Amino acid sequence: MRSFKTILLALSFLLSSTLAYSQVKIGFWGDTIRQKKVVPATSGLNKEQEVARLIGLNYPVPDVDYGQGKPKFWTIGLLDEFIFSQVHLENWAAGGSGSVALSVYTNAMANYQKGKIYWENRAQLGYGFVRQFDVGYRKSEDKIILDSKWGYQAFRKVYVSAFMNFRSQFSPGFDYNSKNEATMKSKFFAPAYLNIGLGLDWKPGNGKVFSLNFSPLTGRIVMVNADSAIRVRYGNDYDKFVRWELGAQFKATFSKSFTKNFKVATQFSAFSDYMGTPSNIVIYWDVQADYQFNKYFKASLRTNLIYDDKIKITSKSGKERTMVQFKELFGINFSYTIGTFKK
Repeated sequence: MRSFKTILLALSFLLSSTLAYSQVKIGFWGDTIRQKKVVPATSGLNKEQEVARLIGLNYPVPDVDYGQGKPKFWTIGLLDEFIFSQVHLENWAAGGSGSVALSVYTNAMANYQKGKIYWENRAQLGYGFVRQFDVGYRKSEDKIILDSKWGYQAFRKVYVSAFMNFRSQFSPGFDYNSKNEATMKSKFFAPAYLNIGLGLDWKPGNGKVFSLNFSPLTGRIVMVNADSAIRVRYGNDYDKFVRWELGAQFKATFSKSFTKNFKVATQFSAFSDYMGTPSNIVIYWDVQADYQFNKYFKASLRTNLIYDDKIKITSKSGKERTMVQFKELFGINFSYTIGTFKK
């Protein structure tokens, strides 16, 4: 029996060696496979292991695709920015006023993309103040903006879409006269704007740089949760908390990095009320430009322009009339991002 085992082992070794050193081999199923010269034997192997090694050389190692795991449809990100400044004056001959200023801005997004469907969600929250020691507290930034847009690809770069936009503020806002006497002009939900619409979304390229949205069916709700004087200031009847409007909205967004460190993002929207005076267009135009110094510090310029003929602004002469509203904020920010953030 032992001699038979030795003979069988020798035959196996001879057969495998012949196959390994041959230039052409007949495969297991009769296919002709060209072989390379066998790598010399590895030292330290016994006879059985060497036979197994030589036999294994005749069969190619298959490529195994382990995959990339489950596909990810959600993209989530968060940006936090802080701007702080302080001025202290004591016996300063040139005059002036000491102050402390702080501004906080949060921009969070959660976007979903799967096949022909997308769902984009964004929340922008900002609050800031200036404390002048000889004048008092003044609000410099106060906004709540919530956006949500759903779309289904109809053809090529055009999507059937539905959107929601909400705007309000956190705390009361005041006007001050020459005697530093304050009169409240706004507060939380006074005013608050809710726009809901249906339309088409055009996203050329990959849609990440530029997009256009036209919603010919847009409802706009203006809410003023305050006394009659403030309600009239924002176009509502003195005894009406809610004003309803129905019209069309056009919205354009643009976001592009011109260099590695410099980026500009802008958003423009225009709304026309069918039920009122269609030629009186309500405009919102926001611009943000950032220059990134390093991972945490950057210079930011943010501007906001609003025109609404129903909002009355107190002019320097003391009269209330319709005017263009404009706000600009520039500062050196400490910023921190979480996840994949895109402005």
